[in-house]
Amino acid sequence: MIYEGRSYCVLVVSSSEKMNTAIKPLLTGKNFKKVTFAGSVASANRLLLENSYDFVIINSPLPDDFGTKLAIDASTGKNTVCMQLVKTELFEDICAKTAEYGVFPLAKPTSAAMVSQGIIWMVSAREKLRRIDKKTVTIEEKMEEIRIVNRAKWLLIEKKNMSEPDAHRYIEKQAMDTSKSKREIADSIIREYS
Repeated sequence: MIYEGRSYCVLVVSSSEKMNTAIKPLLTGKNFKKVTFAGSVASANRLLLENSYDFVIINSPLPDDFGTKLAIDASTGKNTVCMQLVKTELFEDICAKTAEYGVFPLAKPTSAAMVSQGIIWMVSAREKLRRIDKKTVTIEEKMEEIRIVNRAKWLLIEKKNMSEPDAHRYIEKQAMDTSKSKREIADSIIREYS
C-alpha cells in the first residue's frame, strides 16, 4: 500500500515486453485502479487524449520516437506525473531537458526496487499537485465571491444611494441576520436590482 484511500490511473509506454512484465507487479493492488500499456508514442498520445492518467511511465526509446517530448507533454498536463526510464549514458542529458517540467528520469538498467521507489516519488508528487489544485479552487471561489459582493455593493450605491462602507455593512448585517453567506445576500441583491 502506497497511499491510503487513493487509487491511481497509470499509463505505461514501453515497447519492451521484458519491462512490461517486470513493471506490472509493481502496479497491482488497490492503489492502482487502471493500468494501461502502450507500445509507441503515437498510441500513448491517443490514449492521453481520450483518458486522464495520474502517472505516465515511459521506457525510452520507443519505436516511433525517443519519448522525451511525450514525457514533457504529459507532465505539462495539469495533474499528471511522469517518469522516463533512459540509458545511464543519456541520464544527465535527459535530466537537463526535462527537469523544469517535473519529469522524473530514472537511469537504466535499473531494479524493481528502484522503479518502485520512483513510483512512490510519483505518488508524493501527485498528492502535492492534488493539494495545490484544491487550494487553487478555493482561491478562485473566494475571488468569485469578492467579485459578486463588490457588484452587489455597487448596485446598492447606485440604486439606493448608499456609500461604499454603508453598502458593505448592509450586506454583512443581512448575512448575519438571515444566517446566510455574504455571497447569498449579494446574489439576491443582484437579482433584485439587475
